[in-house]
Amino acid sequence: MAQTSVAPSSPGARAVSRDLRRSIGFWGLTFISLGSIIGSGWLLGALFAAEAAGPASLISWVLAACMLMVLALIHAELGTSYPVAGGTARFPYFAFGTLAGFTAGWAAYLQAVTIAPIEVEASISYLDSTHWAQEHLVLLHPNGTLNAAGLLVATVAMLLFTIINLLGAKLLSDSNTAVVIWKAAVPVLAVIVIITLQFHGSNFTAGGGFAPYGAHGIFAALPLGVVFALQGFEQAVQMGGEARNPQKDISRAIITAMLIGAAIYIALEIAFIGGLAPSNLVHGWANPIGEGDFGPYYTIAIAAGAGWLATILLIDAVISPGGTGLIYLGTSARLSYALGEEEVLPDRLTHTNKRGVPWYSVLLAFVIGELVFLPFPSWSSLVALVTGATAIMYAFAPVSLAALQRQEPDRPRPYRLPYPKLLNPIGFIAANLIIYWGGFEAMWKLLTAIFIGRVVFEIALRRSKDVRRSDIDWRAASWIWPWLIGMTIIGLLGQYGNGAHLAIGEWWDLATVVIFSLVIFYYAVSLAMEPEKIDAAIKSDERQLEHLEELNLPG
Repeated sequence: MAQTSVAPSSPGARAVSRDLRRSIGFWGLTFISLGSIIGSGWLLGALFAAEAAGPASLISWVLAACMLMVLALIHAELGTSYPVAGGTARFPYFAFGTLAGFTAGWAAYLQAVTIAPIEVEASISYLDSTHWAQEHLVLLHPNGTLNAAGLLVATVAMLLFTIINLLGAKLLSDSNTAVVIWKAAVPVLAVIVIITLQFHGSNFTAGGGFAPYGAHGIFAALPLGVVFALQGFEQAVQMGGEARNPQKDISRAIITAMLIGAAIYIALEIAFIGGLAPSNLVHGWANPIGEGDFGPYYTIAIAAGAGWLATILLIDAVISPGGTGLIYLGTSARLSYALGEEEVLPDRLTHTNKRGVPWYSVLLAFVIGELVFLPFPSWSSLVALVTGATAIMYAFAPVSLAALQRQEPDRPRPYRLPYPKLLNPIGFIAANLIIYWGGFEAMWKLLTAIFIGRVVFEIALRRSKDVRRSDIDWRAASWIWPWLIGMTIIGLLGQYGNGAHLAIGEWWDLATVVIFSLVIFYYAVSLAMEPEKIDAAIKSDERQLEHLEELNLPG
């Protein structure tokens, strides 16, 4: 999971990325991406994947890794060809104008603003699994949702994040190698200890066989924590404007981080399945560690007699999600600040206090984070929404790259995506399949949130002094709403998530997503802005980024 920025909208001015200090090398970029990939997803991802797919959840991890690797390679070419800060929103802007850049930036904001709540819920889930909590402070209902005490603890955590951000404690969130090594070392240690002390090979065929829920379960597991756990590789792209040698290092850093992250998560799933008590699987995979228990590795460590490992896991369950939540509340504030600077959200969001903190933006992130707890009171209920928002953000990349390759064929590209005519559409299909597997319920909520953002955009545009902004290319961005609405309709008629009508049969639904994705992909590429407009966008000054570098905020 990573921070992003919004697109620029001041054609003709000097590119701000040239003003950023280029000081991050290959390993720095690798640790930035790896630190984003290894987050709270490892704490709970294996549990929910196994519940959905049984031992075949291993296939889910491999499938997700392959799909995200394609998207990572696409981001690698974009990042090396256009080494700018906040690339995930700027690439769509370069290809399709401000409206596309805003939509991608808004999707990034929706993702970022929900990260702090989901990290808090992950920590609470683990803490609630301890014997002390079960006896003295129960924080969850049996179904894993926050009870009144859990909601109070979650609110306190969010308030703590908010206060730290308002104080401008930027140093607390600076990435460093030691933190990333800790985050990677703890899950690796858990794998080694569990496999050594308690591993049952028979578990891989127990509870209905290797794939008790068939292909449907394998696909359904992806948005239940698998994709969420593996996402975040694009963080190295976001830092493109500060990379020492972006053309050489960004692609290698992304690929290295993805390979390490995928290997760790697959090993974690193997250790989790093998470490379960066989008696828990007699009746299937519905509750592999016990009903109401949401601390999978903690529970296995206790059962294996490794109380010291259980203690380390509890410490990590607070430190890692807590640090991520702190950073992402600040990231959300930076995003809303940047959108306000871009005059696509109210400019009040750009007001800063004496410490250089945009306090309206920080408070907005807190309020939205608190509201998120109400309809999504558990980690599992929120993870599909975060995954969907991230997939929408990712989906802009292959379309943007294909459009920019077509409109700027002579641009120097230090790293070139292999087989671009094949992998670009595959990347778009992969992102749309992730959106679809997330289910209709998550998609219609995301569509509603994006529509609200679009309304706010229109209001801000009408109130702006420059109503006829030259950087808004309505035609180039005209594919976005047919795409989002179409994916929502397919989700309504498909097989996944609450509210789906099951009108399209198994496998036919996947074929429908593939065909629809290809139609939208080639239609979108045909609408790309003219080379002159693209050149003007690339050379434009992203004035909000100049201000963002001065903000005393994490991220």
